[in-house]
Amino acid sequence: MLSIRPAQADDISAVLGLIRELAEFEKLEVKNSEEVLLRDGFGASPKFRVLIAEWDGQLAGYAFFFPFYSTFAGPGMFLEDLFVRSQFRGKNIGSRLLSNVAAIAVGEGCVAMRWQVLDWNQPAIDFYKELDADFLDEWRTVSLSGEPLRRAAGGAA
Repeated sequence: MLSIRPAQADDISAVLGLIRELAEFEKLEVKNSEEVLLRDGFGASPKFRVLIAEWDGQLAGYAFFFPFYSTFAGPGMFLEDLFVRSQFRGKNIGSRLLSNVAAIAVGEGCVAMRWQVLDWNQPAIDFYKELDADFLDEWRTVSLSGEPLRRAAGGAA
């Protein structure tokens, strides 16, 4: 049986474990820590929210999301991570997690949800196509981090 609930501060170790599982799948490195996640998600001014999916009491997956604002359209919700552990796939858990985030977005007056998908993750791409999601291929994701970010910050007035 599936249950979906908001993560609590005492779930942070499990959440970081799921983030690491997703990073392994995506061939990425996790630089975040429990301390930073606790501060940023459960402190005085939370920067993100997490929903946890459990299947018969076992940790099955999560959705990690936060608001954004479009100057053209208004408020939206960014879905940073949607992950279901391999042994729980095929049970409609990812779809239910996404539906729960969408319901939160709609309830908070968001006009859109956005997320990214790796171009080689065909099962996820197919899933999003089934939802009639729009693929914004004309937009390119840009990232500035590490030393280049610090150099850019050095030019602030």
